[in-house]
Amino acid sequence: MNAVAGELAEIASPFHISVRGLAVNFGLARKVLSGVDLDVQAGEFVALIGASGCGKTTLLNVMAGLVPAAGGMVAVAGRPAAAGRSDVCYILARDALLPWRTVKGNVEYGLELSGVGRGERERRAMVYIEKVGLESYRDFYPSRLSQGMRQRVSLARAFAVGRNVYLMDEPFSALDSQTKLLLHDQLLSLWESSGATVVFVTHDIGEAITLADRVIVMSKQGTGVVDEVRVDLARPRSAEALQEDTRYHDLYRRTWASLKASTA
Repeated sequence: MNAVAGELAEIASPFHISVRGLAVNFGLARKVLSGVDLDVQAGEFVALIGASGCGKTTLLNVMAGLVPAAGGMVAVAGRPAAAGRSDVCYILARDALLPWRTVKGNVEYGLELSGVGRGERERRAMVYIEKVGLESYRDFYPSRLSQGMRQRVSLARAFAVGRNVYLMDEPFSALDSQTKLLLHDQLLSLWESSGATVVFVTHDIGEAITLADRVIVMSKQGTGVVDEVRVDLARPRSAEALQEDTRYHDLYRRTWASLKASTA
């Protein structure tokens, strides 16, 4: 265990995810993140937004234990961030479905890796396939699905395993606007019934406000949080209904102003 991990292991934090003074370097000369602080409550949905290259995905990767910190501390559920943890699920921008498995087989895959018995994983897979509205496609292979349907399979697979933390890196970035709205509603439904903690990276202000409890605007220079926008919109939410809500548009303008200031 390195010195940072050893220090983190002794920290008692009231937060599900704690980031303190995080620094990340790529090579000897390039500083990607410097002095980043962030706390996430258990069961909270937090969106990270900022200019391209500000370190959003890098911060997510450090939380997942995929990128080492050059300094500072990152703790998830009171333990050092580390790859391969059984309480953390990472959802990529692309669906990463296995092409030789059907919809049902793909949703079962995470459960299989977790050691869930055949009968239970089949039952649980079908529950989540139905939750994302794909029961009629259970025996289809990924090549026969639209990109939106593939992402619905990815969500079903992720939430079927029942993790405590979900780290999501722009999972809907390749989708059209209408499909995004449908996926937003399905993600909110899955998350609200799970009680999990979510950190969600996006470039889309509307998406961040629709989904999150807080929107964290990051500095273009990777030096930390420029602003924190609390999304005081009632839950459960409808992505479509929010388009007519004046409070949604007020929050959008506030976030956009912060985002512009972060790049000045």
